[in-house]
Amino acid sequence: MKKLVFIAVLALIANAGFSQTAATTPTPKSDVGEFEWTASTHDFGKIKQGVPVTYEFKFTNKGKSPLVVTNAQGSCGCTTPNWTRDPVMPGGEGVVKATFNAMAVGPFDKTVTVTANIDGGVVVLHIKGEVEAPVVKPN
Repeated sequence: MKKLVFIAVLALIANAGFSQTAATTPTPKSDVGEFEWTASTHDFGKIKQGVPVTYEFKFTNKGKSPLVVTNAQGSCGCTTPNWTRDPVMPGGEGVVKATFNAMAVGPFDKTVTVTANIDGGVVVLHIKGEVEAPVVKPN
């Protein structure tokens, strides 16, 4: 009988302990910015070999704190990013420029990883297209 009472009390304690639930709604951080991009992918289409091309990814800070882009890294040495270095105030606008040096013939799909004080810390932008060899005219 004592074992039965002990098991019943143990079950009640376990039930009470495991029935506690944590809040599942994440609370937004107030010290982060929030990107709103006009586009996160750009297709250059067909471009000429040996001619660098540049696209400006424009964004607005929709957060409640200044947005600070701390880095932008291309996926290879052929993609060079440049970005707004000053903090972008809430409602303000900035850019991340991606310059692709089209040396190899064929299709390409490159990324620029942007690090900033946003929820998650990074966002990935894409540029793509196809590099065509120059047309050689016979003499």
